Amino acid sequence: MQDSTHSYQPTANTRADQLNRQCYCVTLDRKALDDSLLMQLSGAGTEPSTVSELHRLFSNTPVFVPREEIATMERIVQAIESATELPSYRERVLSWAPEIARFDPGPMGAFMGYDFHLGPGGPRLIEINTNAGGAFLNVVLARAQHRCCDPSQQTAATHRALDGFEDAVLTMFKREWQRQRGNSVPSRLAIVDDAPETQFMFPEFRLAQRLLQAKGIETLILDPSELEHASGTLTARGKPIDMVYNRLVDFALDTPPHATLRHAYQDGAAVVTPNPHVHAMLADKRNLTLLSAPQSLRDWGLNEADAGYLERAVPGTRQVSRNDAAELWSARRQLFFKPVAGHGSKGVYRGDKMTRRVFEHILSGGYIAQDLVPAGERTLRIDDAVVTRKVDIRLYTYAGKSLLAAARIYQGQTTNFRTPGGGFAPVFQV
Repeated sequence: MQDSTHSYQPTANTRADQLNRQCYCVTLDRKALDDSLLMQLSGAGTEPSTVSELHRLFSNTPVFVPREEIATMERIVQAIESATELPSYRERVLSWAPEIARFDPGPMGAFMGYDFHLGPGGPRLIEINTNAGGAFLNVVLARAQHRCCDPSQQTAATHRALDGFEDAVLTMFKREWQRQRGNSVPSRLAIVDDAPETQFMFPEFRLAQRLLQAKGIETLILDPSELEHASGTLTARGKPIDMVYNRLVDFALDTPPHATLRHAYQDGAAVVTPNPHVHAMLADKRNLTLLSAPQSLRDWGLNEADAGYLERAVPGTRQVSRNDAAELWSARRQLFFKPVAGHGSKGVYRGDKMTRRVFEHILSGGYIAQDLVPAGERTLRIDDAVVTRKVDIRLYTYAGKSLLAAARIYQGQTTNFRTPGGGFAPVFQV
């Protein structure tokens, strides 16, 4: 698809930059946030102390992002998803994917997450995630904001996204269902993760459960051990399960505790989203080696507009090989190393922080090396001290369309929720 925005040239947005450096406003209304969480989580076994423990997930301040950069990130997502439809791209991806990924039952993947760093050169893609966490929590956060010193606030487009979020989620799950089962709707959905009540994002599972049940879909939160599969039917607690919202990080469903779900998925006994095929097509980190090779994508049939966006947005990436050890060690200060099968910040290393022992581990296989792209920055005031934190931006999407934009404020080499003043933050477009 050709479009006029192909000529987009990123320019410094001094207003957004100035606000991120000089606006110390506390925009989060903690009481409104707590009231909303209590209202939504009440009756789900959540105590008030649990709500207060969620405070560490949320920053008090917004992150300011130029409107044109949000639009550019959305356009980059469309270019990526166009690339994944190319036959040559799919052939290459499946050459390193697990066998189960060859089975494509139809769903496109609920709640994709595209993570970006922002800088003078425009948005740069850092990672693509299936079952991206935080969307439901970020909607609650975005609705609990005061105005700040600058008149710019969440735009009309952002308000429309927040107002339409519940309906968009219902539509997403219906479409995932219909891509495999036709023009009906699921009656019962299971949110599945290992020991879900112990998971960091368990409150989000409760928010998702409440939303879907309010829309008429009975929703259970289950450990995979509760699933049973027999005679072409997936059940749990004596009830048939039509659809699984998969939050497992065993992306190929190949460990023994997930065998029942794996067999039900392969048997078509339930619609599973996101599923191993979706992860292989979009979120396997080795795919970044293809997405950062625009000429190959052009040769495979990607149009010039899409290729241009990916050329600017995707940092150079290659698979780590022991044959390249000397070159990689020499260039390590400009590289970021990520495990192919990893998720979140587990097992990732900035090259300039890496020891020889860690480098030897990386050379043993299963890693990519990505050109280091500095994170954006946000200045905060904490206890009368001015501090600078890092920022990344996540787009939650479905079928290439944005559902929500949110930020994460952190300190250290990777995103985390242990940083004073950090956590999820709303995006204010300027």
